[in-house]
Amino acid sequence: MSHPHPELGAPPKLPKGGLRVTPLGGLGEIGRNMTVFEYDGRLLIVDCGVLFPEEEQPGVDLILPDFSSIRDRLDDVEGIVLTHGHEDHIGGVPFLLREKPDIPLIGSKLTLALIEAKLQEHRIRPYTLEVAEGDRERLGPFDCEFVAVNHSIPDALAVAIRTPAGMAVHTGDFKMDQLPLDGRLTDLPAFAKLGEEGIDLLLVDSTNAEVPGFVPPERDISGVLRQVFAGAQKRIIVASFASHVHRIQQILDAAHEYGRRVAFVGRSMVRNMGIARDLGYLRVPAGLVVDVKTLDDLPDDEVVLVCTGSQGEPMAALSRMANRDHQIRIVRGDTVILASSLIPGNENAVYRVINGLTRWGANVVHKGNARVHVSGHASAGELLYFYNICKPKNLMPVHGEWRHLRANAELGALTGIPKNHIVIAEDGVVVDLVDGQAKIVGKVQAGYVYVDGLSVGDVTEASLKDRRILGDEGIISVFVVVDSTTGKVVSGPQIQARGSGIEDAAFNAVVPKIEEAIARAAADGVAEPHQLQQLVRRSVGKWVSDSYRRRPMILPVVVEV
Repeated sequence: MSHPHPELGAPPKLPKGGLRVTPLGGLGEIGRNMTVFEYDGRLLIVDCGVLFPEEEQPGVDLILPDFSSIRDRLDDVEGIVLTHGHEDHIGGVPFLLREKPDIPLIGSKLTLALIEAKLQEHRIRPYTLEVAEGDRERLGPFDCEFVAVNHSIPDALAVAIRTPAGMAVHTGDFKMDQLPLDGRLTDLPAFAKLGEEGIDLLLVDSTNAEVPGFVPPERDISGVLRQVFAGAQKRIIVASFASHVHRIQQILDAAHEYGRRVAFVGRSMVRNMGIARDLGYLRVPAGLVVDVKTLDDLPDDEVVLVCTGSQGEPMAALSRMANRDHQIRIVRGDTVILASSLIPGNENAVYRVINGLTRWGANVVHKGNARVHVSGHASAGELLYFYNICKPKNLMPVHGEWRHLRANAELGALTGIPKNHIVIAEDGVVVDLVDGQAKIVGKVQAGYVYVDGLSVGDVTEASLKDRRILGDEGIISVFVVVDSTTGKVVSGPQIQARGSGIEDAAFNAVVPKIEEAIARAAADGVAEPHQLQQLVRRSVGKWVSDSYRRRPMILPVVVEV
């Protein structure tokens, strides 16, 4: 197996007749999926998603793929193929189209409807090409065939990309639910045909590669939901991804059966479910869905609220309910259902929300105590089955953390794919398919790009470190006025602290140390304000560390008069 190395340099020029694959996100992480294919100077992008921030990224709204390696080549992009409508696959599209709005978007009906609604908020009108399973479209040198796959959102597609260098197949996210709610199976006969033709490079979803066996059918949840609905005494509040149409359909069916009305809460939930209903992907009995404003007129035992926040996102509706910061107040006897997976890294945030809801008396039903979620990603048994059907010449696991990628690679090896034809890459690692062999050839920049409000890319790792220090240790500001001629202290030091956990009176102990350090500097002929500021920072920092074992941010200001 090939492994990326930190010492990898810039990739060489792509050999004539070769196909280059550069993942800019989604490898080594769950989210911000984006893969760039290059042949004969032309580019094709598959997906452009976002990653949601964790606790150690305070103030960050979204994390984007790094477009820097293709920024000066956007004129070479034939299009962006979107495999399905989840945020980790389409959320970055508005930010890429800001740089070149006329890049065509290619996807299924629902996927394009979801991204068009998102782009409307960014005031971008995209060029789109709607495709369905079985379609073939020529995008420059890329001959793309689209294959139906089953996932936790309708209308998901895999894409087979034929070039003179060979055929690459990207599965997108998929599983093999044999009893899907919409009757749309993963098209194994189509994958078998591609395998017979010869798949030179297979890029496969790795999220559940460590999970043995097969994913249970989505419809297994229905019975559990009915039990919960039958036993609920007051309101039922369901938190789910705003794009999980199949899950919401089961909630609607259970609500209809038990005589409850449903209201969608949250802008993205209202928007996406409206789109799904209008396009026929969501079947809504007449009168079932009502406006949230009308709920006060209904008895609690006739109410179902469907909202976002199943991952503990601090600004989502469910987190705000748990914090008593929402118009909907949780009361004793309410039932809350978290009908989604637990994305790695979100565990603490989710359990904090569960504890908050439980504190107010809610009965919280989640994946840990009831089967209210099944995964949208193929488990190990399904992946083995898939490899035996496709028989790829080269394998490149995608969409997963390192443990998922490695587990997927080992599954491929078990089915007979030679280990030297299995490439484990990470974001930015460049893989070339030349003469039937896929190999790592270099690395491009593919770091995190942070979105903070209207700012894109301005927040750096250094500024995040500053935010973490401010949040954990607080801040101490020191203001000193010195005589520009003698270097002596004229006024101050004035010390103010916020969040440091140190009483104001305690700083009296450090004032003589600051004055002594400045006097020593004056005697040594040091008078430049910046140098004096460093002296003040060191003096205060050492005192705080010795006295309190803390490391707050220290902001010294030295003014000459």
